[in-house]
Amino acid sequence: MAELAAADTAALPAPTAPPVEDIGLYAYPAWSAAFVSAMARRAGIPESDLPSEAAHAFYIDALLWRAAADPQGARFLPHDPAERTPRPGDLLCADRSARPLEHWTMRLLETGRSRPMHCDVVVRTAPEVVEAVGGNVKDVVALRRLPADSQGRVLPAPPGQARLLLLLAARREG
Repeated sequence: MAELAAADTAALPAPTAPPVEDIGLYAYPAWSAAFVSAMARRAGIPESDLPSEAAHAFYIDALLWRAAADPQGARFLPHDPAERTPRPGDLLCADRSARPLEHWTMRLLETGRSRPMHCDVVVRTAPEVVEAVGGNVKDVVALRRLPADSQGRVLPAPPGQARLLLLLAARREG
């Protein structure tokens, strides 16, 4: 009987560890837009003022169209980052595509189409520095210190880094 068992097991392949699951898209989940949405809800900003989306480009589209349709009632107003000093609660958005848009208004021409973008929430400003928090920055929530001019406007990104395209200024209550 032992000889039979040995013969049977000799024909079987050697035991190996199970293969690593191919998680494909889940290897690096995109959750930075969800982070911005979650922070908006925690700050009391309703879904109608900043919709939850799986990608930054789509809530940016909604905010741009809302600002165009109702500038007096829109919670966020778009600006060129070089022309305005950000304040806490504002969103600073970058175009991470291989062919970035020249100006934020060009996004209105491609509404609803995907574009790799990223937004951070401004948490503190001072002359020569703007601090902003973003999600899914190398798979963590990260505080970035962005160089600014003496008035607090964010300076252009160095070559090779995503260029800030848009400042969505949060309307202050009261």
